[in-house]
Amino acid sequence: MRRLPISPRSPSTSLSRILLQSTRRKMENKLQNKAQVVRPESSSTITLTGKISIFLAGTTTPGDGPDWRETLTKAIDHHPVTVFNPFNKKWDASWKEDIEFPPFRQQVDWELDKQELADIIVIYFGPQTETPISLLEFGLFARSNKVIVCCDKLYRKRGNVEIVAKRLGVEFWDTEEELAAAVNAKLESLLVEQGGQNA
Repeated sequence: MRRLPISPRSPSTSLSRILLQSTRRKMENKLQNKAQVVRPESSSTITLTGKISIFLAGTTTPGDGPDWRETLTKAIDHHPVTVFNPFNKKWDASWKEDIEFPPFRQQVDWELDKQELADIIVIYFGPQTETPISLLEFGLFARSNKVIVCCDKLYRKRGNVEIVAKRLGVEFWDTEEELAAAVNAKLESLLVEQGGQNA
């Protein structure tokens, strides 16, 4: 069979290749889910089992759409990673966003504590949203050298986020697919450094 010449790889091809290799490795090694998901309502005494930890900050997807946090978690669940998901199923409209309201204070403290603890902080800015808290978190941790940003092209404050990311050398991606590839690549790099898996 005649082989066709191989064209140079584009950036998008490289990202697709990373995802394909990650998926293939998962299938070939017959790995079961290794990711541990920890939420604010989880027990405070829970033992963290991941070799790497990652915090998923950003837009909370409306109930009628696919949840980006769940999608990303599935894309990395073959890694021995602890995922801090700040979405609190107990949150409801009765909660007062006030320092004197204990459940709210506990939620905010939990998020700040876990972002400080995490090895990677993902911040996702979805389309047609403001997400002021995510902007605040981006400002707090942009210089930490552990932030990966995904900013939809329809995000209203994209320009501000992109300028800050470029200035501080923060990884910046446009789509959830690119984000998943970047996070997988970062996890694999960190795990190799730690001796958590073979290179």
